[in-house]
Amino acid sequence: MPERLDVPHLTAVLEEFTRMFIRLPSVERLSFTTLSVLHTLARGGPMRLTELTASEQVTQSAVTQIVTKLERDGLVERRPHPSDGRAVLVHLTAAGRSIVDGRRADRRAHLAALTGRLTRDERAAVAAALPALTRMVELSKEEP
Repeated sequence: MPERLDVPHLTAVLEEFTRMFIRLPSVERLSFTTLSVLHTLARGGPMRLTELTASEQVTQSAVTQIVTKLERDGLVERRPHPSDGRAVLVHLTAAGRSIVDGRRADRRAHLAALTGRLTRDERAAVAAALPALTRMVELSKEEP
């Protein structure tokens, strides 16, 4: 087993996997940034617009427009911040949660079909990689 990790190859494979993974769901086709906002709120809970701007890496104006459209579509709602009367928090609604859950279920179904086409050894290799990939995600959260 090689001791050295081929980081350029890992990067290329993860980029292609991410590209494929993002496009897997065939339900609720919305823009990637719009979906990212919904998924961010589902994962992180209610957020200020400034927090969404930072997490989505788009301008404040773009996030405001997205949230306004999502609010109009009943997928998010703005509520007063409980401890800062000047601020609002963007909350995911039940309809917004339903979109996220539906896309996740569709993604799982597609991944189950794809992994079902792998050999036993390939499935074992993917399973063996999960702890290391999980750890990489945890380490990335520790970075400023």
